[in-house]
Amino acid sequence: MLKNTFILLVAASFLLVSCNYKEKEKNLTDREKQLLEKEKIFAKKESEYQALLMMRDSIFAKKDSVVIAATWPDEISGPWNGKVICIESNCSDYAIGDQRTDIWEFDNDPTQPVTKIINNNNLVRLYTGKFENNEIKLSYKTDSTAKKNVEMNVLLNDISDNKIKGTRTIVSDGCTAKFSVELVRSTK
Repeated sequence: MLKNTFILLVAASFLLVSCNYKEKEKNLTDREKQLLEKEKIFAKKESEYQALLMMRDSIFAKKDSVVIAATWPDEISGPWNGKVICIESNCSDYAIGDQRTDIWEFDNDPTQPVTKIINNNNLVRLYTGKFENNEIKLSYKTDSTAKKNVEMNVLLNDISDNKIKGTRTIVSDGCTAKFSVELVRSTK
């Protein structure tokens, strides 16, 4: 009887161990499936990353090869001391006689001529511009997300070696202000 009990106990142990083995095998299979899924996700992200790197490299390559289509002439290019005086206004923000002095720097970005308005070493505004028929035309417009819609146009049509004169018109939420502009070549 002791022998039968021992055989029965060994058989029960074997069954319990084999059941536990099947459960462990199932867990291992599930973990392998999860690992495979994570590897697929990682491979997809790696592929996207490589595509982004290629796009970045192509953008830098194009940026380096961009030819500036238009530039400011040498006699205009560089810094100018600017004095702007309000001469007409129906805007509450601008009063006739208001004056402002800034540095106007005629420069080029990679795609077009620009003019930087600098006050106390801070960039105040960036106009896009063009030079044609011996006139300088500058423009600035706020984007659609701005609280206040502002459009500025500058026409500089009295150009000599050391002085440029013209007008600036600001249209802002239904009101208009006009300014006289006088630029003197900076000696710095």
